[in-house]
Amino acid sequence: MSSPEMPVQALPAAVKPADRPEFSLRAVLSACLVATVIGGSYPYIVLKLGFGPNISVVSAFFGYLLCVGVFRMKTFNRWENNIVQTAGTSAGQTAFMCVLLAAFDMLNQNKLLGVHIQMSFWQVFAWLVVAGAMGVLMAVPMRKHFIDEEELTYADGVAAAETLIVLDAGGEDARRRARALTIGALVAIVATWFRDGWPRLLSKFHVGKDNLLHWFTIPENSFFGALGEKIHAAPLHLGLNWSLLSIGSGMLVGLRVNLSMGLGMVISWLIVPPILHAKGILPDVTYGQTLRWVMWPATGLMISGGLTALALRWKLLLKTFSSLTAKSVSSEDFPMKWVGGGLAILSVALVIVQKVSLGMAPWQTLVAILLSVPLMLVSLRVLGETNWGPISVMGNMMQAVFALLAPGHIPANMTASGMTGSIAAGSEGLMQDYKTGKLIGSSNKFLTYAQLIAVPIGAAAVALVYPVLAGKYGVGGEHGLSAPTAVKWAGFAEILSKGFGALPPGCLAAFLIAVTVGALLTIFEQRFKKFLPSASAVGLGMLLPGLAILMMVIGGFIEYFWRRRNPKQAEEIIIPLSSGFIAGEAILAVIIPILMVLNLLPSD
Repeated sequence: MSSPEMPVQALPAAVKPADRPEFSLRAVLSACLVATVIGGSYPYIVLKLGFGPNISVVSAFFGYLLCVGVFRMKTFNRWENNIVQTAGTSAGQTAFMCVLLAAFDMLNQNKLLGVHIQMSFWQVFAWLVVAGAMGVLMAVPMRKHFIDEEELTYADGVAAAETLIVLDAGGEDARRRARALTIGALVAIVATWFRDGWPRLLSKFHVGKDNLLHWFTIPENSFFGALGEKIHAAPLHLGLNWSLLSIGSGMLVGLRVNLSMGLGMVISWLIVPPILHAKGILPDVTYGQTLRWVMWPATGLMISGGLTALALRWKLLLKTFSSLTAKSVSSEDFPMKWVGGGLAILSVALVIVQKVSLGMAPWQTLVAILLSVPLMLVSLRVLGETNWGPISVMGNMMQAVFALLAPGHIPANMTASGMTGSIAAGSEGLMQDYKTGKLIGSSNKFLTYAQLIAVPIGAAAVALVYPVLAGKYGVGGEHGLSAPTAVKWAGFAEILSKGFGALPPGCLAAFLIAVTVGALLTIFEQRFKKFLPSASAVGLGMLLPGLAILMMVIGGFIEYFWRRRNPKQAEEIIIPLSSGFIAGEAILAVIIPILMVLNLLPSD
């Protein structure tokens, strides 16, 4: 049973029957096809929404529909389908880095900066393949620590496992779980359509707001009513997003993490803005201007919390690394000698690629690789606790480091941060898939193969699709693809190019204070976990819009009170129902942008 301080736990680790195929030819071919679809569609989604919806459950559904529905593979099973969803996840994580190409274009357009970063198809492809594969290999040794020893939630991995099991299982228990997942997915699809699709359809046919069905669309920022104007709810993105994906994620990660994120939201979007505005630091109380200040203490909390937690578990870490060369390493694990050799080769390749394509000095690349390791570990912990991967935040931290190592050098700043983002993206995808694999009994070795196979597919998708999207819609403006993550990335590089003196007053002091607070919270958390918030979750809550956080907190309360009222029913229903919420909204979040590309829905 879960409690306020513990997340929902899924079924214990499973074992695959010996007679079931897994890394079969049909699974690999299907994986490549699904990875191509996900990789090709994901750039538009990310540039339009500013974030990437869950693609693990989407990939699992696509794999099932393709192999069972289209190709009629009657013996296709959950372990083969996990290869498919792993490849889809990997391609999507790689394709997320289209935000960096958009940031390059935004910097190029600012003539005052004198920046000219242009990359050909092969340069983009090589860069993303090398950095993405490096992230995958770096994450391999950390599976035992984050998945086996700390047992972090990785809620999307749990949702993917539940989806795979329901799609494959038989019997009455499976039917009950299938009904819960199906109901959750259908409700989420309908809710997402009336939130995001229906208003666009109305505008396409010039239907006025007095239409009865318009009332299905509830304004996001009306939650605070008359108080909203006083607390600047609309410009600060405070309110409800009516997202069942967020509710489902909140139901999986548990109440303590949700309340910690809620505390971060209160600090960033209720307490800090009026104080900064009164001191003249914020000329206007808006989300973007506030984010430029709060991102520093938020990042300090996440980094110090994550690294302190690792330091406190140094014995477990030592045990993890000492077992890598021992006979205790399973034959189902990815060979460690391949990890070491692969990272050595990829490091040399990255030095060459970044020197030739982006003019980055070899020593800068090597320093960036070393610094990416602790940032990757922080990213994995934050994702495991909160179900949000702070890829761009880790990239921003590397930008700050290179503002010291290469002052005023925007290309080096962006290249290093992009490399860090790609490494974080690759590692997050693999760790999430390891979680799924543990719950259904997949081979870690085969999941790593699938990740590595799909990285080039995602890289090729970005290199091909991004120039088309940028040419058709434009990026970063009021019209076209707003690309908020890219705007933040490029804006941060522009600010840092002027030196740390250009940063908002007091943010660096807040960063140092947050580092101390994060370390203390994590240290005392070992004894008083029930009463103290998670530093990583508070930091992430300070960065995300309140629109998303409030819904996750609601999900956390639903899970908590459900388990108190009916523990047996909750144990059976919560995971498939919340997985359905995640799957349904994620699927429609992929479909709606595709309908926009096909001009079946308006894009503005």
